[in-house]
Amino acid sequence: MGKSTLMNQIIGQKIAITSNKPQTTRNRIQTVYTSEKGQIVFLDTPGIHKAKNKLGEYMVTVAERTLKEVDVVLWLVEPTTFIGAGERHIAEQLSRIRTPVILVINKIDTVKKEEVLAFIDAYRRILDFAEIVPVSALKGVNKDTLIDVIYQYLPYGPMFYDEDTVTDQPMRQIAAELIREKALKLLDEEIPHGVAVSVDSMKQRSRGNIWDIEATIVCERDSHKGIIIGKGGEMLKKIGSAARYEIEKMLESKVNLKLWVKVKKDWRDSDFLMRNFGYDKKEV
Repeated sequence: MGKSTLMNQIIGQKIAITSNKPQTTRNRIQTVYTSEKGQIVFLDTPGIHKAKNKLGEYMVTVAERTLKEVDVVLWLVEPTTFIGAGERHIAEQLSRIRTPVILVINKIDTVKKEEVLAFIDAYRRILDFAEIVPVSALKGVNKDTLIDVIYQYLPYGPMFYDEDTVTDQPMRQIAAELIREKALKLLDEEIPHGVAVSVDSMKQRSRGNIWDIEATIVCERDSHKGIIIGKGGEMLKKIGSAARYEIEKMLESKVNLKLWVKVKKDWRDSDFLMRNFGYDKKEV
């Protein structure tokens, strides 16, 4: 956890959504960092995990294919000496690629300095890392050190993007993700992974700096729909209000946001519905 927070910290603005729940990132999000030294294109992928449905399979495919396409891999881990089954599974996948792997130990602001060596030692035993960099994604600690280390492993070549480009994500996609982020933060544990968001329309008014956005939150069960809407529509209002604030910051404009909730049973196991919500295997 913390990949998207780290990306946002490096880029200097919010592109990828964040949450304390695992597997928050579903699609590959490309962000671009440009400095006098050069340009780094970051690919923020879903985390590698054991898939439980077609959406999970899609997410793992996105992550594993990306490993083979990049010049350097950053593996972000928690500050702990306990290496669980999930971490061992990732280490096994990383051991099969020739790409250099930089271990990034996150949340060092939450532990004592003398403990960090023990964490480094624990991870060194499971994989041969090119570099190990402790950071705090939330507070930006060691961000510049990490960037310098990444540059060491990148080949010389032309810039892929203009200097002012920060992401390949269309505004519509970021708006949908920001709404999903607020749902993740405000809803019960069992619901968020069964939630998708589609932006049905997004138009800027010809007069005044105002955007009209209509979006649908899709869930898997009727009982979930009731929880998302909440008593007297309170929960849906909270999600909408929190999302509108973030979208207004992104667009630097006033936003009129309308939200609906629909039930699409078992959409995470339907290829057709997954494509409909922007998770298309053919595009991986």
